[in-house]
Amino acid sequence: MGDTAASKLDHENHLLLDQPLLRLPTELLRKNFRSAHFELEKDATYVKNALKETATSSVNGRTAQADVLRSLDSMIARMRGVKRKLTAFAEEEEKLHRHEQARVGHLGELYAMHTVDDVKYEGWSRVRLDRLLVDYLLRRGYNESARALAREKGIEPLVDLDTFDQMSRIRKSILNRSVAEALAWCAAGDTKKELRKMDSNLEFMLRFQQYIELVRDRATKPEDVLAHARRFLFPYRDTYHREVLQACGMLALPPGLSEEVDSYSDLYSPARWEMLADLFTSTHNALLSLPPVPLLHVALSSGLSALKTPACHSTHPASAAGPPSHSTSLSLASSVCPICSTELNELARGVPYAFHSKSHVEPDLLLLPNGRAYGRARLEEYARKAGLLDGQVKDLRTGEVYSAQRLKKVYIT
Repeated sequence: MGDTAASKLDHENHLLLDQPLLRLPTELLRKNFRSAHFELEKDATYVKNALKETATSSVNGRTAQADVLRSLDSMIARMRGVKRKLTAFAEEEEKLHRHEQARVGHLGELYAMHTVDDVKYEGWSRVRLDRLLVDYLLRRGYNESARALAREKGIEPLVDLDTFDQMSRIRKSILNRSVAEALAWCAAGDTKKELRKMDSNLEFMLRFQQYIELVRDRATKPEDVLAHARRFLFPYRDTYHREVLQACGMLALPPGLSEEVDSYSDLYSPARWEMLADLFTSTHNALLSLPPVPLLHVALSSGLSALKTPACHSTHPASAAGPPSHSTSLSLASSVCPICSTELNELARGVPYAFHSKSHVEPDLLLLPNGRAYGRARLEEYARKAGLLDGQVKDLRTGEVYSAQRLKKVYIT
């Protein structure tokens, strides 16, 4: 009965990890619809105004027939352009609907299984693992490897290749010290309106970086620097008061002198580009309701939490400054605990300890001077087999011999 209950699938909790699988296509469909609506409204307003003006001028006799025909041809060309745009939006919507249908079908397969012992569950879990691996590769910028893996496994509709490909391309352009693509992304469709709703500072920080580069470039004319500041920075002086004050200060100090002042040296630091790239990534993920960390890390963290105990980090803490010590290496090499492994030890550091409602430790536990604990019966039996003197015990793993008087009673709380 207990085994059956443990192997039973809790579908809703099982699918908590897969929320982004359905959420992202929904967000992209909503974004695609808003962009189509924005383009349609913009062009329709232009055509209506142009048609009204042309009709009025024609009736009043102020416009020649040739000018009226040219105006009509211009409006027809504009509407043909609208048709091409809407066709592209319709194709994108159809593709997103196919992806949504494939993902709903994939998740629906799980509801046909009731236990993890079902032969179909292993195949479904394998597909899920492939999805998590592709997601991890995309978030780390290995786009070609992610595409190759998705193509080999036949899971292209279940992963978001194009979305992360665009994000990776813009992030790389920022790291290459160019904000043009990121600014174009901010201004595309109604993204600007959505960023304003989120109170995002991404666009302002990109414009501020543009300003810093203009000040840094000695060939830039002062009037161009002022024009940029008046257009993109000064309107936000109430919201971003500190940055605007720094921008004003940079006008009073030459670039060489500004870099020597502590309050301005960070503005010229190359680390700002890394900060901007991270800011774009977090804003992009928040806009599309994507989790900030790879789903593979979330899955690993939940599994590690089920195994983690205080002993995993307390005895041999991992060092971020350098390689592990010799004693740590020996401990990790002789352990089969995933949390104590060098690959997962740091990832498991922040997850909570496992909750065990049933204890599996040995009864009458005794603590040896070296920090290891064993049951009294097992220590006595091992000492008898090893032929030790009365009142002596031996560590089952290291072989160290201790006097029984040095042992301490352990109480489980």
